Amino acid sequence: MALRVGIIGYGLAGRYFHAPLLKGCGFDVVVIQTSNKLRADHAIEDFPHVKVVATVAELVAEKLDLVVVASANLSHAENAYAAISAGIAVIIDKPMGRTYEETKSIIDAGERAGVPVSTYFNRRWDSDALTIKRVIASGELGTIHRMDSRFERFRPDLNSVSWRENMSPEDGGGLLLDLQPHLISTSIDWFGSAELVTSSVRALRGGADDDSVLVLRHESGVVSYLSASALVGAPGPRIRILGTAGALVINGLDPQEDLLRAGKYPAGGRWDVPTASKAFIHRGEDVEEIAGENGNYALFYLAVADALAGKGPWPIDNGDALLVAQIIDQARHNSLHG
Repeated sequence: MALRVGIIGYGLAGRYFHAPLLKGCGFDVVVIQTSNKLRADHAIEDFPHVKVVATVAELVAEKLDLVVVASANLSHAENAYAAISAGIAVIIDKPMGRTYEETKSIIDAGERAGVPVSTYFNRRWDSDALTIKRVIASGELGTIHRMDSRFERFRPDLNSVSWRENMSPEDGGGLLLDLQPHLISTSIDWFGSAELVTSSVRALRGGADDDSVLVLRHESGVVSYLSASALVGAPGPRIRILGTAGALVINGLDPQEDLLRAGKYPAGGRWDVPTASKAFIHRGEDVEEIAGENGNYALFYLAVADALAGKGPWPIDNGDALLVAQIIDQARHNSLHG
């Protein structure tokens, strides 16, 4: 019997980054919570037999195996506590909490109740992430000493209706909470635990923070430079990894987000189209194109299904969620106190 799941929130994250993957991985989306009429219509359009409810209390009253929290950052903790109190395993879209303290409180609540809690660091299953892990394991870059990872865009005009671009950090707005969790979580997945060396976090357009650079030093010796910005007129490559024997360069994201936004999903947990990014090994003027791995976010939810069945670990360790939150807190503190 398919695992029964409820989704809290049906905006960008709920509709495009969770619902189609759950569907593709064989979960039964039985209830969706939203108080927004347009989003309720979208839910019925996507899942004609789904029950749409206005409150989280109604959702967790259903017989569910899993709750996915895809609401605004402001309500992640409140919604997670509701699922935990109902004894239902919960996945929380990144960031799990707005601060280290809030993240730890969610994890602690789950542990006290004996309810599994995890977060959604889906970028670990991008093509670039999977390709990087293969190249690192091969040793062909020699000793890796530096990594540049970016989510850089050029959006000079503030979107006045976007909570991400206008809310205060306390309410969950800004790129430090929106994009840096991806950059930090992938860097520690590739190169191990890290500490923040220095950081710059700024609000250049008059709204929430929209330009940040974090520098991490990993226990492995690698130094990571992580850039998330809405005001980069000439974005750099998505990834550049430097080693003593060469460099790996990946210029763009794989097509998974575009596919999901177009209403497609990985049926049976696999995409039926190529999802690899182009990747290149540079050795000075010598440039070699190499095969990229196909990205697949569905691997996250396939692992969740196995974890719920007691067949494997949860795909994201909560220690990683805590480390990401700690680094973000430190970067925020630096920006406020110089």
